[in-house]
Amino acid sequence: MIHNHLKKGCIVLKNDKNKKDEEVLSEETMDVTSDHETNLEDAMDQVEDVEVVTETETETIEVVSLDKQLEQKEAELNEQVDRHHRTLAEFDNFRKRTLKEKDLMYEKGAKEILEVLLPIVDNFERAFDAVTDEHKEDSFVKGINMIYKQLVAALKEMGVEEIEALDQVFDPHLHHAVQHETSEDHDESIVAAVYQKGYKYKDSVLRYSMVKVVN
Repeated sequence: MIHNHLKKGCIVLKNDKNKKDEEVLSEETMDVTSDHETNLEDAMDQVEDVEVVTETETETIEVVSLDKQLEQKEAELNEQVDRHHRTLAEFDNFRKRTLKEKDLMYEKGAKEILEVLLPIVDNFERAFDAVTDEHKEDSFVKGINMIYKQLVAALKEMGVEEIEALDQVFDPHLHHAVQHETSEDHDESIVAAVYQKGYKYKDSVLRYSMVKVVN
């Protein structure tokens, strides 16, 4: 009987020990599980942080890439605009140069023609000077005089003007002195006589006046 009681006591002690071991094991398991869950949460947070950082870095890289592309396109656009402006400037210079050359060629051609016509005008005037008073009213002389006036009017419309010389102060830019004289009737450097009329075409001298100047 005592043996049975001892046996029962041993069984009870053994059961108590097993319970305690199970409780300790359960607590340790719970601690391990809790630690594992905590570590897992930390790992998940780190993964999320890494994903956020990665996304941010990716967005930053994309923005930088877009900025570089935009700068490149702006540089290309500015270069094209500059090239366009240079082309327009070159064309404008070419147009102005062409117009200037055209005007110079026209004036040169016009002056050459006018220089040929001036001796004809001189001959008309010499012919009229040779006409006597009794023949000035002849129809032939009047007809020639009309032609002369038409020629002079046409030259004037083209921009030809006679250079004033008689009784004017001698101007070497307009007059060509072929004779000098001393005179009490005129002041010094005054044109006393005109041997051949001079003409201007616009702002340039077409032919100098041949004059006599008082010293």
